[in-house]
Amino acid sequence: MYDEISLRDRGMKVLIDNLGKVEAERFISLIIREPFDYTKWQKSLFDDLSVKDLSALAMEEYDAKGD
Repeated sequence: MYDEISLRDRGMKVLIDNLGKVEAERFISLIIREPFDYTKWQKSLFDDLSVKDLSALAMEEYDAKGD
């Protein structure tokens, strides 16, 4: 659907829109500098949420996209 350049541009826009330019750059530097296991990180991403809370967040995202 997207080529690598387009995906990279969209990703940077998301980071900048949500973190600001400085924090987006700091985030990228952190990811590059430190070993990062995405699968391991994602397994613990929602540990603090109940199934009900996670479902509510998913529904909010779904409703926000208008799907």
